[in-house]
Amino acid sequence: MSEFTIYPAIDIRGGKCVRLLQGDYNQETVYGDSPFEMASSFEKKGAKWIHMVDLDGAKKGEPVNHEVVLRAAKELKAHVQIGGGIRTRQDVKTYLDGGVDRVILGSSAISDPEFVKDMLKQYGGERVAIGIDARDGYVATHGWLNTSKVKSEELGKELAEHGAETFIMTDISRDGMMQGPNVQAIASLAEATGKKVIASGGVSSMDDVLELETRRDSGISGAIIGKAIYTEKIRLEEAIREVQS
Repeated sequence: MSEFTIYPAIDIRGGKCVRLLQGDYNQETVYGDSPFEMASSFEKKGAKWIHMVDLDGAKKGEPVNHEVVLRAAKELKAHVQIGGGIRTRQDVKTYLDGGVDRVILGSSAISDPEFVKDMLKQYGGERVAIGIDARDGYVATHGWLNTSKVKSEELGKELAEHGAETFIMTDISRDGMMQGPNVQAIASLAEATGKKVIASGGVSSMDDVLELETRRDSGISGAIIGKAIYTEKIRLEEAIREVQS
């Protein structure tokens, strides 16, 4: 049976641990002053992977909070994946050489597809994940501020042909809303690409986790969980235990 991984999420803005509602920078909740301490606590609860997002970087178009990410990658045993503002070869190299296990390329898949294909070729689809943030089936970019005219599944298929192995699918309308993930859209991307898709956005209960987990053999390989962990709607230890049993 395919593996299913829980990815507790740490969104970093202004050096703090925050959550935005539907990616809106004006609707922010601060959940902690130290992203590193949060990552460490997740590791202690059994997390094998930590999902980090540099929100300042996503907005600025270059890494901003990279020091805390690199510290977590070096000092923790858990694997770290990072997205947000990674736009150049040097950004990718700095993270991967610094101990980060996987970088997530999102906006650049639309704005600079050749760069993304080059990075997939150089580092492979296990170390370079493709973040597809969708609004009504179309890809949104640059911290969700813009919606492109590219369909999620078309982008996925094209990049799978160039070596992408892992996709992270976020339905923006569900993110932070605690309404459950868009399972159909996630499953459709897995089917279209034939690759692993990690669900993100809206995972708000153990029922959501278990619904996704039942589709592990059809390509849904994990779930990124943010707000539900911070508000204790989902207990991280319990979620990890459930999907491992």
